[in-house]
Amino acid sequence: MSLASSSPRPLYTFPLAVMVVAAAIFFTGCGSSSMSKTPPLTGNTAVTVVVSGTANDQLAEFDLGFQSITLTSQSGQTATLFSAPTSGPEIGAEFMHINGTAEPLANASIPQGVYTSATVTLGNLGAFVCLALGPSNGEQVLDTTTYNASPSAVSVDLPLPITVTGASMALSLDLLVAQSATVGDCLNVDGFTGYSLTPTFSLNPLNLSSSPKNSSNGKVTGLDGEITAIGSSSAITLSLPDIEGPRPLSVSADSNTVYQGISGFSTLAVGTFVDLDGAIQPDGSVLASRIAVEDISAGDVLRGPLMEVTPAMSILVMHPRQEQGNDLLGFGGGSFPFNFGSAVFQISGQFTNLATLPFVPSFAASNMVPGQEVYISAATMPDGGYPIAATMTLMPQTINGTVTASSQSGNFTDYTVSLAPYDLFPMLAVQPDQTTVENNPSQVEVYVDSNTQLLNRQPFSVGSTLRFYGLVFNDNGTLRMDCAQVNDGVAFTTQPSASQQAHMEKGAVQQIRREGPGALQESVSVITRQP
Repeated sequence: MSLASSSPRPLYTFPLAVMVVAAAIFFTGCGSSSMSKTPPLTGNTAVTVVVSGTANDQLAEFDLGFQSITLTSQSGQTATLFSAPTSGPEIGAEFMHINGTAEPLANASIPQGVYTSATVTLGNLGAFVCLALGPSNGEQVLDTTTYNASPSAVSVDLPLPITVTGASMALSLDLLVAQSATVGDCLNVDGFTGYSLTPTFSLNPLNLSSSPKNSSNGKVTGLDGEITAIGSSSAITLSLPDIEGPRPLSVSADSNTVYQGISGFSTLAVGTFVDLDGAIQPDGSVLASRIAVEDISAGDVLRGPLMEVTPAMSILVMHPRQEQGNDLLGFGGGSFPFNFGSAVFQISGQFTNLATLPFVPSFAASNMVPGQEVYISAATMPDGGYPIAATMTLMPQTINGTVTASSQSGNFTDYTVSLAPYDLFPMLAVQPDQTTVENNPSQVEVYVDSNTQLLNRQPFSVGSTLRFYGLVFNDNGTLRMDCAQVNDGVAFTTQPSASQQAHMEKGAVQQIRREGPGALQESVSVITRQP
């Protein structure tokens, strides 16, 4: 549990001519009684807090629970943006699935004013997960390591003072993942060697548009949840999969809402799992532009990357960043096997340009590969044996890579993107049954067209590291992405040095080894800090 604040740090430089004009205006105003004044800031403003993540591909999951979020004004007054419920589970977020995207967290009415610092106090749970494949104690092991700790330090940076004014506005609380976690050896786990958890956020105003195009102006994409209530006027309440319990969100639909997998709003019922896109509203709710139901009869759903595929047995292993349902708690941290022999394979309906791609997009049992993001539904999760996957849907994901080449392909520009060695695609491609599936798993062909939202400030050129959000397909051994959004990238992370690895803290390690479906040894490690 911790708190931190920051002072304003203007980062802009101004041309000399602008400075001269500004100075002239200033001095003229000083000599005139008619100098214009800033209207006083009075009353309250409804503020929506939106969470997002900025990360490379080193971690598979990053969960944090919140106790409170406050602002401090230039006069020293504090305003509460979020305060945890006095009873029930913590409210939190998983930040890797919103890497480059966004979702609403909370809404509050606070006094108007100029705020110069922010404080985030975290709850009892802070955890991140890294996946690793390699030799351990003389055998090939696929390891899932969860690092649990109560964060001891939190940093919140305000690049500029925030002026809260008007009837409503939004603030983006962005977790800078690379600065927030130091990762040790995820394969040969030894206590707290080389690990640390110091959450670092950036807080900035977010302009909400009535017709948003991307996450920078209030669009949410691929938001998953379970319906817990249906109201009048096409309104529903969703329970979002959270780290310790459900997080409620109000969602509405209108005549422009597109329905996929169902005939319309009347088909929705309490207990239905949905995947949706929409626009964040001034009150923190979401107006849905698309509502998809991948499996109307699902009892449980899980979303995350594939880790292992054994075609001969029709068995896969996936890591759920999010899980929800009758048999699930909402917090992943481990891995789940599934029998996919009778599953229905689908592609998310979020993208509408699949038919225009210069390749044939396909997702099936014969071409799925570890590293792809999937949404799996099941009727139940039994205590013994392999759960039966009813549906498997390919979902959009974010990759972080360096552009090495580009070429034109029809209406698309094809960017060749090189991935870091710890990215799941190259790391997991050396498993048994996978070594001949992909031609070059360290490389993705990223297809950008006129509909792609370009939010990057870094140059889009050879040598640039960028984040790409889209659907990743295995096209006859070549990884290809239909890209919907581009953000500034995050530098690749190097492994800790020997001196960092020598750092030890008091903690405990629980490790379980088991035989995987393809005879690959699997290890699940949980590292828990002890006070």
